[in-house]
Amino acid sequence: MRLACLLLTAVVGAWGAPLKVGEFAQEVRQVFTAAASGLPSDDVRCVAAAGDRVWAGTARGLAVRSAGGAWSLVGGSDAVDACAASGADVVWVAGGRVMRGSTVAGQVSGGKVHAVAAVGNRVAVGTESGLFFGPTLTRVMDGPVYAVALRESGEAAAGGAAGLFVLRGREWVREFPRDGGRSWAPVDVRGVGFDSKGRLWFFSPQGAGVREGSTWRLFTGAEGLPYDDATGLAVGPAGAVWLATKRGAIRYDGQQWSYRQGLRWLPDDAVRGVAVDGSGGAWFATSKGVGLIERKPTRLADKARFYEDEIDKRHRRTEYEYVMTVRLTKPGDKSNWVQTDSDNDGLWTSMYGAGECFAFGATKDPVAKRRAVKAFEALRFLSVVTQGGSHPAPAGFPARAILPTSGPDPNIGDSRARDVRMQASRDSLWKIMSPRWPKSADGKWYWKTDTSSDELDGHYFFYAVYYDLVAETEREKEEVRAVVRAITDHIITHNWALVDWDGKPTRWAVFDPVSLNDDRMWWNGRGLNSLSILSYLKVAEHMTGDPRYREAYDKLVREHKYATNTLVAKVSTGAGSGNQSDDEMALMSYYNLLKYETDDDLRQKYAGSLANYWAIERLEKNPFFNFIGAASLTGKKFTDAYGTNDLTPKGAWLEQSVDTLRRMPLDRIDWAHTNSHRKDIERVRLHIWEDSDRPPSGHLHDGTVIPVDERYFGFWNHNPYTLDTRGSGNSLGDGGVFLLPYYMGLYHKFIED
Repeated sequence: MRLACLLLTAVVGAWGAPLKVGEFAQEVRQVFTAAASGLPSDDVRCVAAAGDRVWAGTARGLAVRSAGGAWSLVGGSDAVDACAASGADVVWVAGGRVMRGSTVAGQVSGGKVHAVAAVGNRVAVGTESGLFFGPTLTRVMDGPVYAVALRESGEAAAGGAAGLFVLRGREWVREFPRDGGRSWAPVDVRGVGFDSKGRLWFFSPQGAGVREGSTWRLFTGAEGLPYDDATGLAVGPAGAVWLATKRGAIRYDGQQWSYRQGLRWLPDDAVRGVAVDGSGGAWFATSKGVGLIERKPTRLADKARFYEDEIDKRHRRTEYEYVMTVRLTKPGDKSNWVQTDSDNDGLWTSMYGAGECFAFGATKDPVAKRRAVKAFEALRFLSVVTQGGSHPAPAGFPARAILPTSGPDPNIGDSRARDVRMQASRDSLWKIMSPRWPKSADGKWYWKTDTSSDELDGHYFFYAVYYDLVAETEREKEEVRAVVRAITDHIITHNWALVDWDGKPTRWAVFDPVSLNDDRMWWNGRGLNSLSILSYLKVAEHMTGDPRYREAYDKLVREHKYATNTLVAKVSTGAGSGNQSDDEMALMSYYNLLKYETDDDLRQKYAGSLANYWAIERLEKNPFFNFIGAASLTGKKFTDAYGTNDLTPKGAWLEQSVDTLRRMPLDRIDWAHTNSHRKDIERVRLHIWEDSDRPPSGHLHDGTVIPVDERYFGFWNHNPYTLDTRGSGNSLGDGGVFLLPYYMGLYHKFIED
């Protein structure tokens, strides 16, 4: 198949000038409970808001929130069934009594009260037996009424089991919304409201709708509505609407849908009611307290400073300051944390450090340089700590991670018997070696063995941008050359492999031609490992100018077809399949390879390969991947027998990248998210093999993945098509996942902040 057929429309055209990113609203969650905030009860049945005043109706009375943030009881301690703002005051119902502030406005009977509203002398109360309306609260409709709304202009609406009703003159008339060829007869309407533009909104299990004048727009999952098991509705001051459901809350501003589910956003998913205050903050009534999602004006630079401050406070491990996730001793409580190691301390510190390199390249901020230098020293030490001791590794071998010997022994639990079991049951190429954590020569450190190719991809990615952007003096540049030369020489000397202290290659860092081209055990990694080793050699040649690296590179390309291997850098059966760690590794290797390759034929080959790879990755709205793709492909061309294709990116990749950066939550705790029940997704189809044992996977109707603020991930190697992400609230990720693409975007002038 000709390459041009595979390039799609995603990689044609020019991306244009930098996108100027100004101030935007950053959503932040708060929770108010009886124990922590003074609510009469956590059993909150309703909320109301007017300006900066907020009320909560609970099982033990109505509470109002003061300007200082404390809650105090209003009136008695009877359970409040419904409440709503009435001008600057509140109307509420308790025990059948309808109250206007502290004044009794009337009495209703007829079962459970579901909703109340008041404007001037007009009051509407929806109950299980009907609608009570007017100054005298006369029953005007029978049957369950779940929602009511009034306007000062005299308009009124009600939603109930029988449908959606509006007041025309003195008659309540049922509405049958019509949108083009669709005509609805909604029933079980649980939310109604008039927004600041006079538009009427409703929400029911059939979907949502808005009427402007006589024209209706109807929303289901096909139009982006995430979920429809409705419980309520509230409109904001700027025309945005909040929808409450039994499994989360939804915001719609006319352009974007935002789904707020899980403890990242709410005290409990079963939202009983919602209200919006004068600044656009949304308040939620739940059985576990009151939730608040504030919308705070911010900029991308503000977010970067926040994440960097958080890293400085919690995430720098050991004196070398490896940047890594921390464990919280109590779910959601950031006041107490424990630093931990991982298999990939070198990789994650590399990616964090690369972000600081781009920061210095873009801003020349000396603080960014200090952070980048610290990351370099941490990564260099991984190649130093392995030398000497009782189990010395060959020169140039970098460890995965280190731990102080003053702490627990990480070798407890490791044994030859365990490795044999792993090899027999999980991975036939699993390394059998003990200890996995030898001691350093000075006895101060344990260092982790079996270093992977993903570690190397991160190291070389960092070292290259550090050398180009941060190392300003000859001494600084020679320090980088020395460590890159040592690792690269190690790989070449040991038959294109990373060889551990046991004299054998590590599990994944294997790059020799016999394994990659002839061993079926390595066919799946042939393209990626070929791409990786070629990029390492290019980085080494760029830094040192040593012709040995060019000669080694040429031999792999000419004699062993490694450049051809890169045309299929990942064996994939479609979006959402395979190991996403491979994508992160591949994109970092492409970046260096295309940056330093000068041969036009090879550049076309690598660019064409990346263009095909990125055509799939673009659906993930990943700013890191997108910025690598754009930086590497802009101005590149691919010529075949049918013509020349411009590979410069086109389309919405830049806007989608910025949207991801904007929506990245400040809360980096691993709260669980559930999305498999949503109505706005399509399941990822089963690919070549049966995927029934895999977690539910899916994407939005436009083919792109669910936004970043509706799922949790620690790093860019996660699978963004996984709909349900686990989490206990005990892990706090660092902000490097934001900092790297943000500063990379600034450096390459894709964005202006």
